[in-house]
Amino acid sequence: MLKKVLLLSASAGAGHVRAAEAIEKAFKQLDRADGREVHHLDVLNYTNKLFRHLYSKAYIDLVNKHPEVPGWMYDKLDKPWKNERRRLALDKLNTRPFVKLLRDYHPDLIVCTHFLPAEIVSWLKAKERLASRQVIIVTDFDVHAMWLVHHYEHYFVAIDEARAYLEVLGIPARKITVSGIPIDPVFAAQKDKQEMRAKHGLAPDRTTILLSAGGFGVGSVDALIASLLPFQHRAQIVAICGRNEELKRRLTRLAARAKPDATVLLKPFGYTREMDELMAASDLVLGKPGGLTTSEALAKGLVFVIVNPIPGQEERNSDHLLENAVAIRCNNLPTMAYKLDRLLGDPTRFASMQANARRMGRPQAAKEIVERLIGLS
Repeated sequence: MLKKVLLLSASAGAGHVRAAEAIEKAFKQLDRADGREVHHLDVLNYTNKLFRHLYSKAYIDLVNKHPEVPGWMYDKLDKPWKNERRRLALDKLNTRPFVKLLRDYHPDLIVCTHFLPAEIVSWLKAKERLASRQVIIVTDFDVHAMWLVHHYEHYFVAIDEARAYLEVLGIPARKITVSGIPIDPVFAAQKDKQEMRAKHGLAPDRTTILLSAGGFGVGSVDALIASLLPFQHRAQIVAICGRNEELKRRLTRLAARAKPDATVLLKPFGYTREMDELMAASDLVLGKPGGLTTSEALAKGLVFVIVNPIPGQEERNSDHLLENAVAIRCNNLPTMAYKLDRLLGDPTRFASMQANARRMGRPQAAKEIVERLIGLS
């Protein structure tokens, strides 16, 4: 029986942490075993300051200023079983407090939503310095080589193609579950669109576009909003600014200058824990297709408008969304309003894309994963 479950994420972007939080919440809702401990830790809190900076802030800065660099690195390192020794040597050097924590706590099961802890756990198991079982939850639609380890009990992946890829690499089919990416169980709850619009001060009769700048408020949000102003359909933009307070103040001033009868209205929000309600109030989501944001949008049946995906994982997420006809992509902001007007001017196509999104969505992913984990005991 599982007595101690340790959930390990890394705050390199918000998605890995949110996935672990979703699993933790699902455990609390489903776990009926008395005395079971479920803890979630950010592994970067157990590394040195420089390493932590490189993994979090430096990465965000690169994405904003030189997105081609992380994209190049993503492709360069995506060679299964080729770079693991050099990468592991660097990780071992910088994660000694984390290794000590694992050996002191000695959980029965370790659940990784980031590849960094998965690699360290696998190394410890190889050296017989840790007996804990390990499962890995991949938080993008593709499986990058950095997710691959030699010592594990199970992989959870987003789509069938990811399972097929792992099988080709030699991962036994019995050790792979296509679960979807775990999102907060609250996204599985059905909430009335008009009620959510009323609750959050939104107009009831306008096409509602959720503009997602990501959990840290990165990206050219001002330019995105400017590109929507020529929109011919009556619309309102729900602009999620994340923790970027300066951006929220700037957009609030911009929203105040609009006339009440303007074709396009703007409603800025800061960091929120009610994203499920704002998505329930919306018709489309516009932004970068990170694994968690995409999975949340699909769970709510939203059509995705892809803009400036980060080269690498978000480019690949984009490919899957486009292949499944749940998204459009805008490569040139001056054509944004035109493309959206054209989409909304074809109600049959738009309804088909919404249906495809609901079909692709996995709102119960966290629950399904936890049930499977409990079954491993």
